[in-house]
Amino acid sequence: MENPFEIINQRLERIEALLENIYRINSNSDVGIATTTIMNIKQLSAYLDLSLSALYKMTSNKDIPHAKRGKKLYFDKKEIDAWVLENKIITSTEIEKMTSDYIQRKLPKFP
Repeated sequence: MENPFEIINQRLERIEALLENIYRINSNSDVGIATTTIMNIKQLSAYLDLSLSALYKMTSNKDIPHAKRGKKLYFDKKEIDAWVLENKIITSTEIEKMTSDYIQRKLPKFP
């Protein structure tokens, strides 16, 4: 019978190796998903899962909020998040609540 402490130690070593790989990949990646508030176009592409050409087209049409310094494009993460959610689809529950609130406001008040 194997020593349970040896099994735990082997598993911990595997977890440690995986974490080191993840850390190495993230530290070597200049494209990864941005954790800062300002993103370049490659980071935005990864963040929104859109192609670079689609993003370039959106910026040239002024469809997406962005800033430009020289030839570089920059995107504010908060503005992008708001832009993504501005066409949010209202759920059935939200529609029912809005309807109920409207009816309550418009019903005549009887003494």
